[in-house]
Amino acid sequence: MNQNEVLDLLRESEALLEGHFELSSGLHSDRYFQCALVLCDPPRAERLARGLVESLPKDLRESIQVVVGPALGAVTWAHEMARALGVRGMFTERKDGVMTLRRGFSLAPGTRVLVVEDVLTTGGSAREVITLLRDLGLEVLGVGSVVNRSGHNPFEVDGLPLFALAEVEARTWSKDAPPPGFESDAAVKPGSRPVAS
Repeated sequence: MNQNEVLDLLRESEALLEGHFELSSGLHSDRYFQCALVLCDPPRAERLARGLVESLPKDLRESIQVVVGPALGAVTWAHEMARALGVRGMFTERKDGVMTLRRGFSLAPGTRVLVVEDVLTTGGSAREVITLLRDLGLEVLGVGSVVNRSGHNPFEVDGLPLFALAEVEARTWSKDAPPPGFESDAAVKPGSRPVAS
């Protein structure tokens, strides 16, 4: 699956919007991705997951024992990636502000994990998952996403490869430093996670 096919699926699903948006990170952007709108359609979700799995190096693909993503955004994506790989899929949640495995999920030390996220902006949530899993003695093999809008591999410092179906350039800025044309625009907050003020 090539990047244009991925972006076409996102546009058809209205999962890619253009305008002025406030992201869950607090940054503002001219593009917003709501992958839930494409992942709620099982055939499209399956197609995306199979596309990413096929792009993984064979030795990595065969090494993965479980897929883990942060709730809420990556729950469906983790499930679809796990299904495409033929392994278990799990998700992490924040409890008292700390990322944790709940719901009876447990993994033995040494388990080889692919961390997934639907859209990467800063990589913050995925990094919380990586830290949790490593603290539990698990082996994180890499990160897989539908869209990487960060402009780089945020996990290179962690020594991890990033596999994304689409590398998308999207301008981001702090609310105090808008680029020309966005100074007087009110930002839309389409995401589901409130931003701390």
